[in-house]
Amino acid sequence: MTTQRTARYTPQLVGAGSLLAFLAVLELLIRAGVITRFIVPPPSEIIASLGRVMVEEHVLTRFLLTFGECLAAGIMLTVVGVATGVLMHRYRLLQQACETWVAAMASAPIVLAYPLFMVIFGRNALTIIMMGFFAALPPVILKTIEGIAGTRRVLLNVGRSFKLTPAQQFWKIQFPAALPTIFVGIRLGLIFALINVVGVEFLINFGGLGQLINELAERYDLPGTYASIVFVILVSVLFFMSLEKAERWLRPVD
Repeated sequence: MTTQRTARYTPQLVGAGSLLAFLAVLELLIRAGVITRFIVPPPSEIIASLGRVMVEEHVLTRFLLTFGECLAAGIMLTVVGVATGVLMHRYRLLQQACETWVAAMASAPIVLAYPLFMVIFGRNALTIIMMGFFAALPPVILKTIEGIAGTRRVLLNVGRSFKLTPAQQFWKIQFPAALPTIFVGIRLGLIFALINVVGVEFLINFGGLGQLINELAERYDLPGTYASIVFVILVSVLFFMSLEKAERWLRPVD
């Protein structure tokens, strides 16, 4: 039992140890003058500033605001992205007509269109959510199409042998088989959504952690700026932990 428990937590321990080793090496390089502290402050100063940022900058409120914006964008892109991918796979002509444009949208710098979104939605949280949503939509659509199209032919033949209707084929065979690929698309989408949410908060100086990073950078408070980035990373960690639990619930491991 002890061996199994140790093996279970070994990856986390190795990851934490690697992070601590990296921070220790970075601290030494900065204190030795190899890396200037005017660009990257020592990790010890960043850690020491975490408490100050939490108390003085109301970081919990900002954290919850950014988390809520990412959550709203994530729910929208999951529902709309998966539904659009299913629709495009179902209608071949629609897929042939639009798939290239969806792929092109994935590489487009949508964040540069933030003035247009501000004109449409105003300078508020809705603009941030919609920008995160549109920027993150393409990978979910493309991975949904890929997952459904990649269903093994033998599984479909088994469904036909049981005289399943097309709807039953989809819900009992194609969709469950596509779930791993769909979750890959959702993970990629959440990455794009978080990047754009924080980036737009920074650009329009409105919202949560992105606005805080902007304010601290303008004050040239480098330890506080990097401490704020730590909270952005925490948002990402929480999302991926939640997504992993959701995937395990939908795809129980025998």
